Amino acid sequence: MMSVTETDIPAVPVPATQRGASVARRIWRIALASNEFRFGAAIFIVLVLAALLYPELSGIDPTKMSVATRLHAPPFMGEKWSWTAPLGTDQIGRDMLVRSLVGLRYSLLIGLSTVLVMLIIGCSLGTIAGYYGGRVDMVIMRLTDAQLSIPMIILAITVLGVSRPTIPAIILVLGLSSWPVYARVTRSVVMTERKREYVRAAEIYGASDFRIMVRLLAPLVLPPIIFVSVLDVARMMIFESILGFIGLGVQPPTPTFGNIIADGRKYLLNAWWIATMPGVFLCLCLTSINLMGASLERARNRIYGGKS
Repeated sequence: MMSVTETDIPAVPVPATQRGASVARRIWRIALASNEFRFGAAIFIVLVLAALLYPELSGIDPTKMSVATRLHAPPFMGEKWSWTAPLGTDQIGRDMLVRSLVGLRYSLLIGLSTVLVMLIIGCSLGTIAGYYGGRVDMVIMRLTDAQLSIPMIILAITVLGVSRPTIPAIILVLGLSSWPVYARVTRSVVMTERKREYVRAAEIYGASDFRIMVRLLAPLVLPPIIFVSVLDVARMMIFESILGFIGLGVQPPTPTFGNIIADGRKYLLNAWWIATMPGVFLCLCLTSINLMGASLERARNRIYGGKS
């Protein structure tokens, strides 16, 4: 009798309406047609390009001090000052535009990396729980409940308060404290799809559990979480700024939104731009991400017959 290996297994026919990758592409196309998404994406792209290119092209060191140029106001305030510092300088003469853009780099890096950690942990555990069920599901869900009972900011303050708050540590702490939502969403999708015919057909053909989870079930999770993950990038950027503001984020002299604003709060009366300019960049970035996330959510609701 001829044995059948996984490489001999033909593609299992899955209806187009049930294929996660196909639905994700449809959501993306509908969102791209939205002026709101395009506007948000345009702002986001400009900010990212500015953060990546301007500090390098300008040649200005964001940590270089210059007492002679300290507390110079931005040129648009009518001060007799060079446009080499378009957003002014801080209390020790550092260029605020460069510092704000470098801070944007770190904020985006931490936000995107944290969401990636959340996706990997949450989707993996949720898929395993939904596929196997029983005791495995019970253990993972009780772990999820325990994690949800601990406020994220409290956990982050506790862990980072007793350890050095490096960038990898911040990403790991925020990611480990926020994965349960992805686990629950993934579990509900997998539990529904687990009983369908194409999964049973794959089992009959001899596909392993890992292959079924990765090739058939994992793509179906994309539509429910695609807009949630986009909005979570903005949420993680806010939490990173909060941690930096209270001294538990990336430590100076590395500029981040949180520690720049914290330094500038002492000068709000006579040098308001120190704390305001990073806040403006943060608000613009968060607004652009929220516009894209909202457009993706409406596109998803439109496909699934919800309200747009």
